[in-house]
Amino acid sequence: MLEDRKAELAALKEKLDIMEDSLDVQRKEEKIAELEYKMGEPTFWDDAEEAQKINQELNDLKIGVDKYKALVTKYEDAQTLWEMGMEDKDESVEDDVCSEMETIREGLEALQLEILLSGPYDANNAYLELHAGAGGTEAQDWTQMLLRMYGRWAERHGFTVETQDLLPGDEAGVKSVTLFIRGHNAYGFLKSEKGVHRLVRISPFDANARRHTSFSACDIMPEIDDAVEVDINMSDVRVDTYRASGAGGQHINKTSSAVRMTHEPTGIVVQCQNERSQLQNREQCLKMLRAKLFELEQEKKDAEIAKLEGDQQKIEWGSQIRSYVFQPYTMVKDHRTGEETGNVQAVMDGELDPFIRSYLAAKANHEL
Repeated sequence: MLEDRKAELAALKEKLDIMEDSLDVQRKEEKIAELEYKMGEPTFWDDAEEAQKINQELNDLKIGVDKYKALVTKYEDAQTLWEMGMEDKDESVEDDVCSEMETIREGLEALQLEILLSGPYDANNAYLELHAGAGGTEAQDWTQMLLRMYGRWAERHGFTVETQDLLPGDEAGVKSVTLFIRGHNAYGFLKSEKGVHRLVRISPFDANARRHTSFSACDIMPEIDDAVEVDINMSDVRVDTYRASGAGGQHINKTSSAVRMTHEPTGIVVQCQNERSQLQNREQCLKMLRAKLFELEQEKKDAEIAKLEGDQQKIEWGSQIRSYVFQPYTMVKDHRTGEETGNVQAVMDGELDPFIRSYLAAKANHEL
């Protein structure tokens, strides 16, 4: 009955009030007004680099505030609809009220996720790499399944995905792939995916229909802008060019436009064949190399902290992060947080937010 929705609306209003405090909406609105005033000054674009930073800061501030305001508007619409229904004794509006409330709940969950992102590079775009583990075709097929999963997840969030490099499997699947995922908080969300992903299923490539276990490694790096210092001595970097492979029309195999860079002191290898020219591919490779070297330095710092805190952290945040079981039962379980679901298909279709939310919340609690 429509009357029963009164308590649910009140509970949503309480959550919105809590969200307003968590997002610090008032302070952000004041900051937005200050930055917009700066942007209106005649000399604002005289320093293009500084202007771009301010513009980016303004956009980042607006994203959370605008999402919150949109939810408040939806709540007000739902509240008005409920009041009109009650006044007219019109029970037919209950479904519409319930639909609006569900949209508000989903929006609140998404905002709660963003609040957990407090790292200095969380707002950045991200590079995502997948590498098939041992197991040949089986592991390569699993890597392609993960590639689709992350593509669907990015689509759900309105992010754009660019394939920087892809090495197809010998018979099926993908040996390795590098994606550039562009969107606000892409790295903050995806950093939870770094590690080894394990699949258990009846292999479609096994004539005897036996159960197989496959592994694929996922690596995540933030895109690093030029303001962040990353020391690269180009004399330590070997640059190789080769002909690109795969789809791309007639042009792609005519010239050696693909680029591979090897950072010899660390053994880090990056490659790009997505762009049409060798120069563009070199630029993309250099960006990826900077991101990888930056991430390596961060990992060294984290390892030092882990040593000081003891072995418990190493076990808790182990390299095998998640298992996906298709047979004899269906389950996806995150080994770091205990988060699990029996709806494997939804996860493979990109429903990763419950796992991301649990990871970020657990990490936030761990750091307190």
